[in-house]
Amino acid sequence: MAPAVMWFRRDLRLADNPALLDAVAAGDGRVVGLFVLDPALWDPAGEARREHLTASLRSLSESIGGKLVVRRGNPADVVPAVAKEVGAASVHISADHAPYGRRRDAAVEEALDCPLVATGSPYAVAPGRVLNKQDRFYQVFTPYFRAWLDHGWRQPVDAPSKVRWVGLDGESLPKTTVDDAGEQAALKRWHDYLEEVVRYDDERDRPDLDSTSRMSVPLKYGELHPRTMLADLARKRSAGAEAYRRELAWREFCADLLARNPQAAWKPLRSEFERMEYDEPGELFDAWCAGRTGFPFVDAGMRQLAESGFLHNRVRMVVASFLVKDLHVHWKYGARWFMRSLRDGDLASNSLNWQWVAGCGADAAPYFRIFNPVGQGTKFDPDGEYVRRWVPELRHLDGKSAHEPWKHGGADGYPDPVVDHAEARREALRRYDAIR
Repeated sequence: MAPAVMWFRRDLRLADNPALLDAVAAGDGRVVGLFVLDPALWDPAGEARREHLTASLRSLSESIGGKLVVRRGNPADVVPAVAKEVGAASVHISADHAPYGRRRDAAVEEALDCPLVATGSPYAVAPGRVLNKQDRFYQVFTPYFRAWLDHGWRQPVDAPSKVRWVGLDGESLPKTTVDDAGEQAALKRWHDYLEEVVRYDDERDRPDLDSTSRMSVPLKYGELHPRTMLADLARKRSAGAEAYRRELAWREFCADLLARNPQAAWKPLRSEFERMEYDEPGELFDAWCAGRTGFPFVDAGMRQLAESGFLHNRVRMVVASFLVKDLHVHWKYGARWFMRSLRDGDLASNSLNWQWVAGCGADAAPYFRIFNPVGQGTKFDPDGEYVRRWVPELRHLDGKSAHEPWKHGGADGYPDPVVDHAEARREALRRYDAIR
């Protein structure tokens, strides 16, 4: 029989990969493992995302005997060329529900001379599956979450036991300094974290404790499927496990929203916010990007993002609120900066969470919920450890004083606050009143 092509995308693993099982069956065990370095996705990505993807691909290739075929170019050209080269019976994928992914897959399907078979998705419950009793989609998370739980999901499946991987010429992958990428690293991180998940409900908002799972990166690249995580969580009985399960559901809610509203990647779901008055990004936006706003909790977060490609979720909310409601810059500029900088860079989660903070999305936080950057810092980094870790200019300040250096003699080389928060808050509310 002719081999099948397994076109890997956001499923860089062997276990719990239904698309791979279908490819093995279709090719009678003979499979070409293919990854396409797509300029439309590679070029806008920042260094952190490129490094992790490269390391994950190297790990995947090693797990299949070095036979992962990596080629660069437009998938509508590359995938049909590979399929023709081996006389493929079919090409297999996990379904992509993101706007670009759907357009790309349609173009590939049209160009192929064999079937493009989509099996499974990067989600426990694929977008479009969770409906209310009137067969309508949910716009609010809590009822979606209940329906998502009621819908349920399949149990994880094992990796195929007998695969004859077909090697072809392809691009060599550069070496990378990332040492925690790939399926086995993701499994280890997850199993280690499961022993600590009981603490999640109490500690998830504390960036100083660094006690979150950091599983957003493996989930982004499909090094681990959420079904696997949910199966493990089902064996845990704690408020922490339940809170974690809820966060996985929120990720799937965001994907569901974007699949139904592709414009939500960069436009507000609530149309009245199209009339909101925003300032053009300028020097203040540059200061925000660089972690030089003079607000230590904000600056610590933006420097963590720049240096590590990671940002704690509580801090993501605070820095986003600061950009939109203190600096009055449109959320899309912040969302694009995050997509360029984050190691995970998941479009649905990124854009819909920015809309949540900006008050213009589905189930959004009320616009008048404006985070006080100092108050958030003293509440969730009570001893100033997080600030001192990422803002070395303030390491001479003890305890909470690191959150208000202007009250304690300041610091050489550290800027004064770029805005008065109270005045910025009043201006944000004035602009909001104008569109109500």
